[in-house]
Order: sequence, then C-alpha cells, then structure tokens
Amino acid sequence: MNKRLTEKQKEEILKSFKSGVSIDVLSRTYNFTNSTITRNLKKILGEFEYMELLNKSKPLKNKSKIYKKHKKDLKKTKFDIEEFNNDGNELNILNENIDVSNFTPSDSFFEIAPIDYTIDNLSRKELSSVPLSKVDFPKVVYMIVDKKIELQIKLLKDFPEWEFLPHDDLNRKTLEIFFDLNLAKKSCNKEQKVLKVPNTDVFRIAAPILIERGISRIVCPENLIAL
Repeated sequence: MNKRLTEKQKEEILKSFKSGVSIDVLSRTYNFTNSTITRNLKKILGEFEYMELLNKSKPLKNKSKIYKKHKKDLKKTKFDIEEFNNDGNELNILNENIDVSNFTPSDSFFEIAPIDYTIDNLSRKELSSVPLSKVDFPKVVYMIVDKKIELQIKLLKDFPEWEFLPHDDLNRKTLEIFFDLNLAKKSCNKEQKVLKVPNTDVFRIAAPILIERGISRIVCPENLIAL
C-alpha cells in the first residue's frame, strides 16, 4: 500500500465520502487502510462533521448505534467558560462539563402585551412655555391682522400641536407670529393681511398691555412663548 495520500486523492475521497460512499469501499478503491482514510477525513472535516456524514453513509439499522456513540462523545466535550465581573474584567476561566443534550431548541413563543398607561401631560406644561425674556427673536417677524390693522387673537386650543396641554392652558388667548413671509401669506385669508414687525423688542415693551387684554402666550414656529 502507498504510505501517504496525495492531495488529489484526498479531494476525491472527500467528494466520494460526502456522496455516501463508505469507508470500506474507499479503502479498497484507493488501497489504503480504513484508519488512514478515517484519519484524513477527520483532519479535513473535523470530528463532528465527519460523524454526521458517517451516520448518513451507514445502513439504517446501524444509525441508532452511531447516534448514541456520537451523543455520548458530545456529553464528554469540555467547554472553556470565561467568567466576568460587573465591570467587565475577566476573573477566571473554568472548565465545565456541559451536557449539550440539555440545550433543546424551542419553537414556541408567547406574546408580550404592550404596556397600557396614560401619559401625564401635566409634567409637560412647564417644558412647553418659554419665558419671553429668554427668546432670541430673528430681526424681522410677521403677524396676521385684519383690514383695520387689528391683531388676530386665537385660543391656544386652535393650534393642534399644543392640544396635549391642560384644559385651562388651551383656553388662553394667543398671538401668532411667523418667521417666514411665505408661510405667513399661506395662513392669511382674503379678509386679512400680513404685517411686518421690523423691531421684535415691541413684544417685550407691549407685554404688560397684552397681558391686560388677556393675551398671555405667543405662538411661533419654534416654541410657545409666555408673556
């Protein structure tokens, strides 16, 4: 018999073994001992894949014996387990005998119902309004007035984006200002017109007068301003 398999012979043996040809047939075909064929196949495939293919190539009556032996070998396999503390630092490495037969995949599942609760909008009240003194206005803003140059006053509840506020806040009187001229024009109807405000300090000056008239908020694109 030859002393060593050539690379070409290894490829042919591997291909034949994967197709179901037994070790005995391969031994006779290539004139090598069963142990030589087996040793080379294990080296190429690894122990587990070799056993799986060997199980497929055996007659049905022998498969149960091979499976039991293979399962026994798996139970004896040692795994290195690294243990870490809460800081992620390695403590030690343990050698544990793990019975892989206990690791049974589960094809069942259960549904977790969504949490049902009401968001407390009251806590958002203070976060919603920005004091007038802390607002950095652009150089020019725009407002909508009627033909008599009277300010258009709305209730806060007329603005859907602020509907989460408490009921008392929604009944506050407001003025709306725009930072963009085109946006202001789109919000203006035929009975109204756009008023340019070139000096935004007028809001700080007129704040006491507006409050006397019951106007306590200014609505702008970025936030809600408290007078």
